[in-house]
Amino acid sequence: MTYVVNLPRVGFAQAWREAARRCLGAEIPPEEVSFNTSGGLFAARELPAAPASAPALKIPRTAVQTLEQAICHRDPEVFSRAYAVLWALGQGTLRWGDRSVPMMRKLLDQAKAVGRDIHKMHAFVRFREGPARGDRRAFAAWFEPEHNIVEAATPFFARRFGDMDWVIATPKVTATFRSGQLSFQETENPSPPPEDATEALWCTYYASIFNPARLMISAMQSEMPKKAWKNLPETRQIPELIRTAPERARAMQDAAPTMPPAHAAALSRARKETMGPAPSGMKALKHEAATCTRCPIGPCATQVVWGEGPETADLMIVGEQPGDQEDLAGRPFVGPAGTLLDKVMQEAGVQRDEAYLTNAVKHFKFSPRGKRRVHERPNAGEVQACKWWLDQEIARVRPRAAIALGATAALALTGSGERITRRRGTIEAGTGGLPVFLTIHPAFILRIPDKERAAEERRRFVEDLSIVRETLREM
Repeated sequence: MTYVVNLPRVGFAQAWREAARRCLGAEIPPEEVSFNTSGGLFAARELPAAPASAPALKIPRTAVQTLEQAICHRDPEVFSRAYAVLWALGQGTLRWGDRSVPMMRKLLDQAKAVGRDIHKMHAFVRFREGPARGDRRAFAAWFEPEHNIVEAATPFFARRFGDMDWVIATPKVTATFRSGQLSFQETENPSPPPEDATEALWCTYYASIFNPARLMISAMQSEMPKKAWKNLPETRQIPELIRTAPERARAMQDAAPTMPPAHAAALSRARKETMGPAPSGMKALKHEAATCTRCPIGPCATQVVWGEGPETADLMIVGEQPGDQEDLAGRPFVGPAGTLLDKVMQEAGVQRDEAYLTNAVKHFKFSPRGKRRVHERPNAGEVQACKWWLDQEIARVRPRAAIALGATAALALTGSGERITRRRGTIEAGTGGLPVFLTIHPAFILRIPDKERAAEERRRFVEDLSIVRETLREM
C-alpha cells in the first residue's frame, strides 16, 4: 500500500517539509508515497518515524529556496515532483539545476511561475480602509492569485505596512495582520470588501495621469495581465481610455503650448513656507508629522517615526534619525543600535520605559542599493527643517535633561555642529536652557571592527549614561 500524506490548506509548506524529511529518513522511494491536498477518502498508511541516525540531506541554499517556492504552484503533482527531485539528489542520480532532466526542468519552471505570481500580488493588492481599532488604522483587500502563494507573499506586507492592521482575503486562504502578528486561516466567506471613499479619488487620479500619446497595450498587458484587472478598481476605465486615446493624442498635438502667468514665478520666489500653529496634543502632532513636506525625506520614507515614552519623563534621549527597521515598524530604536542602547541603559540603571526616546529627524533618509536601503546622514538643512517637531516634543514632555546621541542630535539640540568626539561627556545648553548631555550614538560602536576598541567604547557609553542618571538625581 502506498503511503499517503494529506497536506492541510493552511501550513501545507511546513507539513510537506516535515513529511519529506521523514520519508527521506525512512528511505521511502517516490513511487511509494503520494501527497494529497484535497483530503483523503481512503485510509492512509502512517509514515514511519525517521531513524535517529539517518543522515541529513545536504543541498544548496538556492535549491531549498526554489523548492519552497515551487510547492506553492497550483499543480497538485508538484509535491510528489519536489520529493522525487529530493530523492534523486540524495541518491546522487541528479545534479541540482540540470534542466535536461524533465522533472527538474518542470520544477524550475513552476518555481519561476510562482515567483511571478508573488510579484504580481505585491504589485496589485489594493487595500480598502475600514473601521479603525484603537490607534491603528484598519484595511482589507481581496486578491485572486493564480497559485497558493498567500503564506509566502504576505510577510512582505507585514514588513511594509507594520503600522496598520489589515486583512488580505483570497478564495482559499485569508491572511490577517493584527497588532503586529501575522496569521492565516481558511477563507470562510470568499467575497471582496466593500468599496471605500478613496476609490473614486484614486480612479480619477489614475485617469488624469494617463498619457494617450504613449499608449502601448501589449507592454501594459505584459506587466498587468487581464486576469489581474478584476482585483483593481482603476482597470474599469482602461477600455474607455484606450478607445479615446487616438483622439486625445491628436488634440494634444493640435493644442498650442500654454505658459504660466507672469506673476507665478514672482509668487513662487516671494512665498516662504511656514508652519501653522502647533496642533494640540502629542497624537495630533504625530498625525501632522506623518504628512510633513518641510524637507525631501518625508515623502520617500514609509512612515513618520515619532517619539515614544511617558509624556512626563524627566529624561529625553534623542538619536539621529530612524533606521530601516524603525522606518518599517514606526517605532524609534528597535533596530541593532536600539537593541544595544537597551542593554547599555539597563547596565547604567536607566529604565527605557521611564525615558522619552525620539530622533532629531523623524523620517528615514536612505539611498536604494538594489533591494537594500542604505542609511544616509541627514544634512544640516534637513535637521533644521525637522527641529520644529523636536521643539514641540520638548515643549510637551518638558524633560529635566536630554541626552544627544551623536553629532546630528547634538546639532538639533544645541545648534552646534562641532565634532561630537571633542564634546563627549560635556553638558551644553539646549532649547530653552535644557541641559543636554553629549555622547556617541550606539551605531558608532556597532561600526567598530576591532573588538577590543568596541568593548572599550561600550564601557565608556555605559559610564556616560550612568553620569546622566546621577546628575538627574542631584538636580
